[in-house]
Amino acid sequence: MAKRKHYRRGGKEPAELEITTFLNLMVILIPFMLINAVFSRVNILELDLPVSSGSSAVSQPVLSVEVIVREQFIEVGNGQSILVSIPKDNNQYDLKKLSAFLVELKARVPDRQEATVLMEADIQYETLVHVMDAVRTVEVRQTGELLVQKVELFPNISVGDAPQ
Repeated sequence: MAKRKHYRRGGKEPAELEITTFLNLMVILIPFMLINAVFSRVNILELDLPVSSGSSAVSQPVLSVEVIVREQFIEVGNGQSILVSIPKDNNQYDLKKLSAFLVELKARVPDRQEATVLMEADIQYETLVHVMDAVRTVEVRQTGELLVQKVELFPNISVGDAPQ
């Protein structure tokens, strides 16, 4: 039979883990991550998807405000036809003209709160946010005063894809 060697445990102590370099890394990384995370701010916009009207009751036609953002211009329509087309000015969308037209439209239908923003596929997200801000509110200045007042236009915004 083969002889088995028996080792005694009593003579050696278990090795200790060396974690000082890991602790040095954590001392540097944790404050760095906390400093960067504190200054990020998230804004949440509540959006609704466009819904189809499934009611069977016949009622008066209601003005549907549709803002269609295309590559070269912005169109504002009422659901059946285009009311105005605002071309780009120096490769920028003219949001001031859009706001001015929406103020006129709001004067015609003051009770209307809903609007739909329709975007073509290649439009940047930043453009969507600026157009939504122009549809939601407008800044009005009193003549001769520095006071700027925000007036609510169409705060309930639905977002969708633009028709071809």
